Amino acid sequence: MATLTLELPPQKTQTAFNLRRWAELLADPELAKFEGRVETDRYGHILMSPPPAPSHGSFQSEIAYLLRRHLNEGRVLTACPISTADGVKAADVAWASPAVMAELGNRVCFPRAPDICVEVISPGNTEAEIREKMALYFDAGAKEVWTCSASGVMNFFMAKSQKPLRASRICPHIPKRIKLR
Repeated sequence: MATLTLELPPQKTQTAFNLRRWAELLADPELAKFEGRVETDRYGHILMSPPPAPSHGSFQSEIAYLLRRHLNEGRVLTACPISTADGVKAADVAWASPAVMAELGNRVCFPRAPDICVEVISPGNTEAEIREKMALYFDAGAKEVWTCSASGVMNFFMAKSQKPLRASRICPHIPKRIKLR
């Protein structure tokens, strides 16, 4: 099998483009009527998904609650738009330390990833897609990326680690399985 190598523009150039394009999309009144997830690719093309199943939102909500409970400083975010080398991606849940929030400010799209980015895996997600999104979050500055399976099983990763950690290094009290009530 041949290996494919993509030459991406410098991160600074891509981020400037992503932030301009995201501002255009937020100003679009027709796009504002769409209920669902909107992301972009590195060319600024719109990627739309229908709203996820209710269990997806329940996992997001529970993870956000647990982050807020265990990390009382910093900010918990949901559907967090992050500029990456492959466009704007929205982390299902994210947490940013006070220092990172001071750097990011109150922007509509973050030019770098918060400390923790979480993806709740939907039935339509492929393993390759999730691995790619994880790599994009790490490249954009995330310290940890977590995944939550459809059954609530949590996996915690650090940059350059192919295997899951036993627990998050930033928030070790997060359970290995999220139970919905």
